Amino acid sequence: MASTIKIYCINISEYVEVEGGASLLEVSRRLAPQLGFEPICARVNNKNEAMAYQLFQPKTVEFLPVTSPSGERAYIRSLCMVLYRAVTRVAPQARLSIEHSISRGYYCRLGSAVECTPGLVSAIAAEMRDIVGRDLPFERNEALTADVIRLFEEQGLDDKVSLLRTTHQIYTTYYRLDGICDSYYGTLAPRTGMLRVWELRPFKEGFLLVGFDHANPDVPPQHLTQEKMYRAFTDYVDFNAIAGVRNVGELNDTVARRRAADLVNVTEALHEKALARISDEITRRYHEGGARVVLIAGPSSSGKTTTTKRLGIQLMTNLLKPQLISLDNYFINRELTPRDETGDYDYESLYALDLEQFNRDLNAILAGEEVELPTYNFELGRRQYKGQRLRLDEGSILLIEGIHGLNPALTAQVEERMKFRVYVSALTTITIDNHNWIPTTDNRLLRRIIRDHKYRGTSAIETIRRWPSVRRGEEKWIFPYQENADATFNSSLLYELAVMRDFAEPILKKVPHDVVEYSEAYRLLKFLSYFEPIELRMIPSTSLLREFLGGSSFKY
Repeated sequence: MASTIKIYCINISEYVEVEGGASLLEVSRRLAPQLGFEPICARVNNKNEAMAYQLFQPKTVEFLPVTSPSGERAYIRSLCMVLYRAVTRVAPQARLSIEHSISRGYYCRLGSAVECTPGLVSAIAAEMRDIVGRDLPFERNEALTADVIRLFEEQGLDDKVSLLRTTHQIYTTYYRLDGICDSYYGTLAPRTGMLRVWELRPFKEGFLLVGFDHANPDVPPQHLTQEKMYRAFTDYVDFNAIAGVRNVGELNDTVARRRAADLVNVTEALHEKALARISDEITRRYHEGGARVVLIAGPSSSGKTTTTKRLGIQLMTNLLKPQLISLDNYFINRELTPRDETGDYDYESLYALDLEQFNRDLNAILAGEEVELPTYNFELGRRQYKGQRLRLDEGSILLIEGIHGLNPALTAQVEERMKFRVYVSALTTITIDNHNWIPTTDNRLLRRIIRDHKYRGTSAIETIRRWPSVRRGEEKWIFPYQENADATFNSSLLYELAVMRDFAEPILKKVPHDVVEYSEAYRLLKFLSYFEPIELRMIPSTSLLREFLGGSSFKY
């Protein structure tokens, strides 16, 4: 007879007696009336686990719905495996590649061996509906990495083989669904029947895999047009193919062959070339009588500050004189800052800025007056004046950097032709493998964790805790305006996660096990473990990455 143990269920705030070896799925079914939802995964001692996880010792358990961040990730990963199974049935000669998120979905392509027609997309969707309808289990397995490599070689998953050969793990976790195997870097749903809401939508050369709407989980989200974002992604994906570094396995191989320095140099040159093109377009408009104000916007940790400084250098080579203003210096005093729905200060809100003072100063500057600019003291949470003055001379151009630069309400009093808008975002284009992309938000979160720890004395716990609020603010105040941009600059660097590994790991390891933020810290640590490190000494002092890691030749 199996012994019994006690677990503490956070959802119901009670101890629950269970048989040793019982799975989370079995426990959740027993507690179904009290939970009130069907969990897709759970947090066990502040670590995400699949519902097949067995309990042998006392634990704290929090069951997670699909609408939680971890739950949604598990839902989308599970959809990806269903999609892969469907593609192997409907178009076995295709090579499925899930590249990045865009237009509220995940952009997928089938390779050059098949033509991705709307009819083919419909056939794949029909096969997916059949797999979901049969309510098949996602079987989690762990085996010697050498054995998993052989499984993946038999299925032609060369990208996964490449990764496994460079990570040097003895054992590897993989999943089996309806006769095929795949690997996903996180938990999956217990069964396909949970995946009730999704769509495939023909898109460009491929299609979008779309999950549920955050606002209404019973339906897929409405399509969002993001043509400029798509072009920014596509340019970099094409560059990755030329550089021969499309995924982490290929990046690790580049490091192993001592070619990292070459990769760093060509990637930095790509940034410089993109900024030069934007500078040339601004200069053209300036000489036609417009573009007196350049607004550089983007989400948190996208690299707006360094982009602004490097763009200023490019404008100088075009014989213009850039003058820089940071919107951060127009924050209102901290105690007056709006609060979000959780009660935290909402620094992402447009109304965290003193719009009246900003517009008064901006209009005065454009009228040719000299203005004393404020400086915001982040330690004191107050605006200060230190005698910094600005006047636009002949040939001068104003560069304004901040998250709200694309919001029409920020500069409503400025004539439209006088503005040029640049959107900056770290659109991560390297993938872990063909079925596992790297979320742009993870790239930015790691940048912010490192920067906040180094320059603001903020722990990883605090940065991780605040991140959902930051993300909500971005969804409300930044992303709706990104297509207003006259130019989009992708600030991601193909190699950067390999450099950030050595900086982020010590910070993340300080997150204690007994706080809920440990779950996210553990996930990020596991993610970083796939990368072979690249040494900081290879990174030039003008690199955008130096804004977060230190050693920049720019003054911040």
